Amino acid sequence: MSSAMRFVPLLALLVLLPGCNSLNPLCGSARPEPLLSSLSPATVTFSQLPPTFSLILTGSQFVSSSVVVFNGTTVPTTVNSKSQVTATVTSSLIAGPGSYSVHVQTPAGTSADFGCSSGGNSASLTLTVN
Repeated sequence: MSSAMRFVPLLALLVLLPGCNSLNPLCGSARPEPLLSSLSPATVTFSQLPPTFSLILTGSQFVSSSVVVFNGTTVPTTVNSKSQVTATVTSSLIAGPGSYSVHVQTPAGTSADFGCSSGGNSASLTLTVN
């Protein structure tokens, strides 16, 4: 049997394995992309902002390395569970009334080089400041 013939089953195996998930052992420590569904509070009053306040974000697929990005700035984050994180936001990040983008970011894990994706950004939600 030629060496080219021995690699065909391996290629077939790689093509049949799904992307980055628990069914693909070649993805190593790949992490799921976070999904964000809600933000609490969703509205705050600018004149009543304390020096720091907490935002509670709910969704799914949060992991210990997930962080919250508030209007482009990574803020201190506590991962409470796979479905909830708490972000500590300082009022210095809020210049005045308006809309501020909030999302969860999970850094990529070690996924080798088998076409596995890992980590990523959730969709953004908006904190409204009146």
